[in-house]
Amino acid sequence: MVGINKIYNLGIIGYGGMAGNHNRQLSQGNVRVRIKGVYDIDGERMQVAKEQGYIAYESKEALLSDPEIDIVLVATTNDSHKSLAIEALRAGKHVICEKPVTMSSEELVEIMDVAKECGRVFTVDQNRRFNRDFINVWRTIDSGVIGKPYVIESRVEGSRGMPEGWRTTKALGGGMMYDWGVHLIDQVMYMTKEKVTNIFCKMYYINYSEVEDNFRLTMTFESGLTAHIEISTNNFITHPRFYVLGTEGTMVVTDWDGTGKVVKKLCDDNTWGTEIKTVKAGPTKTMAPRDPSTVEVIELTEPKDVRDNLDPVYEQLVDAIEGKELLIKPEETLRVMKVMEAAFESAAKGIAINTEI
Repeated sequence: MVGINKIYNLGIIGYGGMAGNHNRQLSQGNVRVRIKGVYDIDGERMQVAKEQGYIAYESKEALLSDPEIDIVLVATTNDSHKSLAIEALRAGKHVICEKPVTMSSEELVEIMDVAKECGRVFTVDQNRRFNRDFINVWRTIDSGVIGKPYVIESRVEGSRGMPEGWRTTKALGGGMMYDWGVHLIDQVMYMTKEKVTNIFCKMYYINYSEVEDNFRLTMTFESGLTAHIEISTNNFITHPRFYVLGTEGTMVVTDWDGTGKVVKKLCDDNTWGTEIKTVKAGPTKTMAPRDPSTVEVIELTEPKDVRDNLDPVYEQLVDAIEGKELLIKPEETLRVMKVMEAAFESAAKGIAINTEI
């Protein structure tokens, strides 16, 4: 029975690393969702669940047939998300699926159709919409301090390669596009609210032959805004997390906590004399240093009011179950899937792909 004080029971299918993160968050008791039980094909993970005080169901069917389970988290390898999500929906459960939601947009449409047919709520764990760095970028752009943005650069970079397992196996949905690209694309599209009209992507297979461990993606939106998204696992010197060019200033967010700065134009500095200035680059006019009095430097600090965790993901699911608007909509995730599909096509053909996404 739905009610303001109802605690929703969660069953987890696939109790690996990502599901463990859900357990750590939910065990704090900040949202009205509690884990009741788990099913995993790995006996060791089932034993871990037992030791943590959860029911270890003997099969996924046993979990799905438990009438006390309200919500199912699908946290298995990417290739099995569609079938498990549909099975859970048909069993009368609301479903939250780990990202990437499916291996294709067509699979996602199938899930959406079943969710509508069954009258259940279906959402995706696009939790990085709530990251401090992203929220600070969005707020700063929305404030108008840098004018109209025309280039957004978003990067996540490591130097240790990829963990063994599904991330290095193509059939299981491995590779950095599905692992991290899905998050960065979702962030930009969630913030921008425009159609994507052109996509170009270059993928690299530096240390893995089966899946991409690096990629460079350029998305052009209908207004002309360009987003550059880069994921690397072989970077020994990293770029800033975000770099944004606007008509009235430039923003950089250096790290995950959202710290960085804005350099805002106060007035033009476009009076050109006849002299050539000498700088470290040599004699130049165009690239000579700007007069410091024509700009204002604004420090960006960590936004303390942001809950950079899974609580908002579960809260919006509970709200939707109780009749409010779902915030992480599968229709939004569908657009992200279509962008990724166009990126794979672009990389395979070596050409830019015109889109209406």
